[in-house]
Amino acid sequence: MQTILDDLESRGLVVQTTGRDALGTALADGPVSLYCGFDPTASSLHVGHLTQVLTMRRFQLAGHRPVALVGGATGLIGDPRMTGERVLHDENVVEQWVGNLRDQISRLVDLDGEFGVRMVNNLDWIGRLSALELLRDIGKSYRMGTMLAKETVARRLASDEGISYTEFSYQILQGIDYLELRRRHGVTLQYGGNDQWGNLISGVDLVRKVDGVDVHALTTPLVTKADGQKFGKSEGGAVWLDPEQTSPYAFHQFWLNASDADVVKYLRFFTFRDAEDIAELDRLTEEEPGRRAAQRALADDLTTLVHGAQATEQATAAAAVLFGRGDVRSLDEQTVRAIARELPGSEQAGTASLVDAFVASGIVTSKGAARRAATEGGLSVNGDKVDPEALESELSAHAALPGGFLLLRRGRKTAAMVTVRG
Repeated sequence: MQTILDDLESRGLVVQTTGRDALGTALADGPVSLYCGFDPTASSLHVGHLTQVLTMRRFQLAGHRPVALVGGATGLIGDPRMTGERVLHDENVVEQWVGNLRDQISRLVDLDGEFGVRMVNNLDWIGRLSALELLRDIGKSYRMGTMLAKETVARRLASDEGISYTEFSYQILQGIDYLELRRRHGVTLQYGGNDQWGNLISGVDLVRKVDGVDVHALTTPLVTKADGQKFGKSEGGAVWLDPEQTSPYAFHQFWLNASDADVVKYLRFFTFRDAEDIAELDRLTEEEPGRRAAQRALADDLTTLVHGAQATEQATAAAAVLFGRGDVRSLDEQTVRAIARELPGSEQAGTASLVDAFVASGIVTSKGAARRAATEGGLSVNGDKVDPEALESELSAHAALPGGFLLLRRGRKTAAMVTVRG
């Protein structure tokens, strides 16, 4: 019978473990309590975090007991990066971000039942730890040579900027988390991205030295694109899970635009489709790439998982509108605004004429060109054909879309979104 570890390995989601056989036995004997940490370094998770959140869901569905740690304490410190110190954020800001991340994780896993995910905040124990306790009870278990050899620390020490004691100490705090969660909730497995291996081992070693117990660690791959570029970026920057920062339409488009070289890997990492289904989508990608069946499956699955089925329907409808199909009046305001960000446009007073809006938006070069296009039946407003006489009407005479927009179009390929004031 396939275990959760077998499934993770078949999906390419395992890079390193502290011992495959011992971990496999523990998971087969289960249930195992495990945890993954998320630091609030921004107001939202982004798509790069989905590897860890969805791996938690996989463990949960396999009958294990996950703990999701949102680091209210470690978020105040910052995990050292390869280059440069992190900006330290105000405590109130970090506290708000902790709440945001907890809400986002909660929507992607199940909090109820025997295997419900337990949400914790390490500020609850690290915030009460005195400097003397840290040095006497914890510090004695760490060796400077091991801490200095950590790749991130070594690289930062060799740089001109160096590394602060604050960030250097981060690995100790993550070790404390593992020790505390083992004592509180019986956690015996921590997992995270492969760049976290040193921090994970810090906890494994601390638990062994202080409590005399052997525990496990597992890392997942750092997702990259086939061309080596960093995963999770679009032209506008990071792709966030917060719909106010990345609209469901833009989120859907991010996955829809995955390359043929990447899409099957993403299906394994980020969806819950089985091997047979993914193999069929792989075949279609190779034999009928124009259908983009794998990309559509990926985009629909993840948009529905993160934002809901209605958001997926709206995103699909928005794409149809952008390509000259579908009814723009069926879309909600958030989706209309998402389309507006994709199109050229202008802001016009409600008393402005329709012909002036077509010219200002760049759809036509002159009023004469607008009249000729209208005569030929090529202009429309919100999908309704515009005759030459209607070009002189005021924008306020046309029913605006949610948010006060008008979608102007010439044919199917040229479109703009006008914002109507007043």
